[in-house]
Amino acid sequence: MNMAAQIGSSAAAARAHEELYAYWAGLRSGPRLPGRGDIKPEDFKRLLPTVSLIDVRRDPLDFRLRLAGTGLYSVYGREITGRALDDVYNSAAADYWRIELSKIVEERRPAVGVHSLSWRGASHMSILWLRLPLATNGVDVDMILGYDAVVGIQGQTGSSSGIRAA
Repeated sequence: MNMAAQIGSSAAAARAHEELYAYWAGLRSGPRLPGRGDIKPEDFKRLLPTVSLIDVRRDPLDFRLRLAGTGLYSVYGREITGRALDDVYNSAAADYWRIELSKIVEERRPAVGVHSLSWRGASHMSILWLRLPLATNGVDVDMILGYDAVVGIQGQTGSSSGIRAA
């Protein structure tokens, strides 16, 4: 295992997270959250391959992937745009995301975490994720902007870079 590559991939992921978070924070107006209309994808082109937009549905609270960057296809093994959580993940992973996304909606605050891709049979890979709340009216979260950085050991592919472009 190449520890330097591991650290480098995590550092690159952290820089991408900081970049998108700073962009989002710059769109805030006091306590008011930015809305989808404030987001201009051209402002963070480099990150778009693993950016997602998640619709927040109410009564009952649930989530649907409105848009998933082209790089997420290789992470999930298929197109996930337009799909509900239960259509993308196994039940344990869907529950994980439902809990994390619900917290973002309720607390109106960004969240960051790590999620193993073992549910996809890729236990050597993880997603370092960032989720940012969006609210059309500035208050009620109706969409979540996501960014995923894939890190880990490539395994049998022969690459030792430690990170795969997702």
